Amino acid sequence: MKLYCLSGHPTLPCNVLKFKSTTIMLDCGLDTTSVLNFLPLPLVHSPRLSKLPGWISKDGSINLEKELKECAGRVFVDAQPEFCLPERELLDLSTIDVILISNYHCMMALPYITEHTGFTGTVYATEPTLQIGRLLMEELVNFMERVPKAQAATCWKNKEVQRMLPGPLKDAVDVWTWKRCYSMQEVNSALSKVQLVGYSQKVELFGAVQISPLSSGYSLGSSNWIIQSHHEKVSYVSGSSLLTTHPQPMDQSSLKNSDVLILTGLTQMPTANPDGMLGEFCSNLAMTIRAGGNVLVPCYSSGVIYDLLECLYQFIESASLGTTPFYFISPVANSSLEFSQIFAEWLCHNKQTKVYLPEPPFPHAELIQTNKLKHYPSIHGDFSSDFRQPCVVFTGHPSLRFGDVVHFMELWGKSSLNTVIFTEPDFSYLDALAPYQPLAMKCVYCPIDTRLNFHQVSKLLKEVQPLHVVCPEQYTQPPVTQSHRSDLMLELQPPPMPYRRCSVLSLPFRRRYERVYILPELANSLVPSEVKAGVSVATVSAVLHSKDNKHTLQSVPKPPPVAPSKKRKRVIEEPPVTLSPKPLLSGAVPLEAFLATLQKHGITEVKVEETSEGHILHLQAEDTLIQLEEDGTHIVCDNNEPLRTTLRDLVLRFLQKL
Repeated sequence: MKLYCLSGHPTLPCNVLKFKSTTIMLDCGLDTTSVLNFLPLPLVHSPRLSKLPGWISKDGSINLEKELKECAGRVFVDAQPEFCLPERELLDLSTIDVILISNYHCMMALPYITEHTGFTGTVYATEPTLQIGRLLMEELVNFMERVPKAQAATCWKNKEVQRMLPGPLKDAVDVWTWKRCYSMQEVNSALSKVQLVGYSQKVELFGAVQISPLSSGYSLGSSNWIIQSHHEKVSYVSGSSLLTTHPQPMDQSSLKNSDVLILTGLTQMPTANPDGMLGEFCSNLAMTIRAGGNVLVPCYSSGVIYDLLECLYQFIESASLGTTPFYFISPVANSSLEFSQIFAEWLCHNKQTKVYLPEPPFPHAELIQTNKLKHYPSIHGDFSSDFRQPCVVFTGHPSLRFGDVVHFMELWGKSSLNTVIFTEPDFSYLDALAPYQPLAMKCVYCPIDTRLNFHQVSKLLKEVQPLHVVCPEQYTQPPVTQSHRSDLMLELQPPPMPYRRCSVLSLPFRRRYERVYILPELANSLVPSEVKAGVSVATVSAVLHSKDNKHTLQSVPKPPPVAPSKKRKRVIEEPPVTLSPKPLLSGAVPLEAFLATLQKHGITEVKVEETSEGHILHLQAEDTLIQLEEDGTHIVCDNNEPLRTTLRDLVLRFLQKL
């Protein structure tokens, strides 16, 4: 059993598991942190960005003025943003049988894999994962296509040139594999390969293994996966949460008795408490509004935004923010808010019960009805006529490189009354803000990450007790910035097996058993012999028939009768003699009783020597050796066949024949 790691990002995983003749891809996360190296894509012409100076090396030997721009001491690529894809050279991706998706953030690279590698398999995901994943992909394509950039930047990717660039461009990994965003046609084609599954539904793959999704408690429809055969069990735990938020709670008990547990997608903010961050978010928002400023919240169009809106719903009245308008701007804003209300069976019990009252499970429905929350596909059209300040705007993309957020950063960045509040943990907020410097607006970092932290995961692993744990190497050592914090890493016995991008692990357990079925007529012919109380054994001669990874023992076919031949043959062919199989022997030869039996038969001079395997009996008068061992008995006797036969029969008295 092997595990291939195709992604270096622990919360955006992409691994391939080879298990019992099946090749299974576990998630296909898209590393979007590469976009931080690019200039933002403004919706309207930005004089500030267009006047940025081009970059020339200090000695003047490298001139990339058209490709690279300098801003506040940092260098950015002036081209369409590109993404760091999962590794595609480590193994032939066309051999992948199935792709299992754990949540909608971990499927963003799906079109690159299903459309450009010869993939012909099936993708398995829950319905909310598919529908919200589709929205996020659609939003990403929309952000890119509405601000097209004609020029491509490739010269800076030359290894010799990249070595001379200032950081972080100099340290960017695998830049030649970075790709532009896919098209909507590719998205639709990729998602047409998805087959929907429900929690605890068992799906058989080629008769070899069974897969089953379990609730992971992180987002709508998010799953952990069980991959098992009759005798082996692998659990894949990715992006899980034990906190009480809107999704169904995590199913922990089904993870027990795993031979291997692959662990990924832990919190990116182990020191930040989500409840504390929500409180800080609300207080900073209220402070800015009271001072007459605007609040910008760069966020994804699904996920944490549902919890932010719910928190604000409870906070608005107590903080006297009843008249402040809240705007949610995204090409998929309307679909996202509606989807969250219709996936009732995927919600926590508390929200499910509201549906039967009937009430909308999320309070943002009431915010929309009372006109406190308004949603728009973009800043153009209705929004420009309804827009009034001070206000709160939720919009994407959290990287601040594309989407409507770029317009608001340019619009509000010059005033210290305004605040940008970062709630998504995927991007370093300082790197996200770099191309907007110098910036007057206040910046608040309240990352809300509800995924498992190290304390929670250690407790979980003690309860489910897998034999082996496999995880990204980042989890086996403390963060670089806090090297003294041994509590921010996984400390397990035995230690977890770490992996990194492009590594191939041989998982540390061997398959020892296989289930075999026996046909009733063959079973009927067996003659069991009792070897000890309650244990019977039977020998079987059969033909093993294997098809679709199912193994069956069938009766040995009888040879067809030979038709009498009219021609005379010189040599008469005898039918082959089929010998009945020798009986199998079981049991042990007890030393004292065997010596007594030898004495009865007149063999008295016996010297006994103890060995690591058993005993050696030297029959001195007969010049014969008998080796009594656990798994066999050897009689060494020269040219005395009657004696050897007698000794053999004496040994057989103590053994059972099957």
